[in-house]
Amino acid sequence: MEQMQHSSIRLERASGEGWAAKLTRVLGEELVGLKPRLLFANLLVGLLPDYSFARVRTAILRRVGLRIGHGTSIFGKVALHGRGKIYGRLQIGRHCVVNVGCFFDLNDTITIGDRVAIGHEALLLTASHAIGDGAQRSGEITTAPIVIEDGVWLGARVTVLPGIRIGAGSIVAAGAVVTRDVPPNSLVGGVPAEIRRQL
Repeated sequence: MEQMQHSSIRLERASGEGWAAKLTRVLGEELVGLKPRLLFANLLVGLLPDYSFARVRTAILRRVGLRIGHGTSIFGKVALHGRGKIYGRLQIGRHCVVNVGCFFDLNDTITIGDRVAIGHEALLLTASHAIGDGAQRSGEITTAPIVIEDGVWLGARVTVLPGIRIGAGSIVAAGAVVTRDVPPNSLVGGVPAEIRRQL
């Protein structure tokens, strides 16, 4: 036992950090993503079957601090992720439809206009990484906001990358990966998404 205590003291001295300080630091790192309000809301929302109780689901998400406009329906559980206080980083306009399985990365802001339809399992990503050196190509985290203007339709499994603006009245075809801004009233599709025609 005495030998273990001496080993522990040597370890603390070698690292320059006491065990209590290290434990506090590690717990802080592990719990940084814990958001009790969101966790509670997800537990409640998880009890609701998909495509039912859309108004109740939306009301629960409003209660945790998300800004969701009147008449908007959320048809299934959505994944909301990001560091820090994410609640003010998502704004969804009026009379929108958000389908099941969508993922909102809220490391930066996502602004969704009015009458927007978002298909199944859409990914809206506000964070990426700078390119690092050869030892680790995934460098520091970078973020940029996403703006989806009024009347847009995002098809199922669309991916929108950081810093993108999708112009009013546009359609993004199912499965597209949007890597650059979309002009208003355009139909885009493919990987990467290209303009297919004007609407």
